[in-house]
Amino acid sequence: MKRLFDVLLAAAVAVLLLPVIVLVALAVKLTSEGPVLYWSDRVGKDNKIFKMPKFRSMKTGAPAVATHLLQNPDQLLTPIGRFLRQSSLDELPQLWSILKGDMSFVGPRPALFNQDDLIQLRTEKGVHKLVPGLTGWAQVNGRDELPIPQKVDLDVEYLDRQSFVFDLKILCLTFLKVIKQDDVSH
Repeated sequence: MKRLFDVLLAAAVAVLLLPVIVLVALAVKLTSEGPVLYWSDRVGKDNKIFKMPKFRSMKTGAPAVATHLLQNPDQLLTPIGRFLRQSSLDELPQLWSILKGDMSFVGPRPALFNQDDLIQLRTEKGVHKLVPGLTGWAQVNGRDELPIPQKVDLDVEYLDRQSFVFDLKILCLTFLKVIKQDDVSH
């Protein structure tokens, strides 16, 4: 049922937001050199690597590491990069990953391929068996501000509590967080 919900909702959201997606793509192309999309290697279900698209918010050539590990991430942002990240519009291409089955709407956020500490801890706790999500329990409880052990504890709580109703609650909380731009540090 979760997969069917993901496909139907992703298709509906993609159609509904198509004008926004086109405008963001044009804005990225017109304000910086390089491709519109950035495809990052992410860790999916059972620790399999998949390519996850985002609208490019960083200049081409930026290191492929978590933003909080960069010395001066603002220096690497495109002219509209900060806005894309704060509004979460950079995440819209992930609807493709949901349609494809690499992601779900709700689950732990997919780790970067080189976030070894996060990957190891999630594997130890069994979280790696979940399909990663566009949003998750950790995202609505701190997002960028959480240390890795706390993020994984919330992922484990999601693993234990997962249900359709819990997913709907997380989606509603995510919508509110995005509107308020809560817990976005970069």
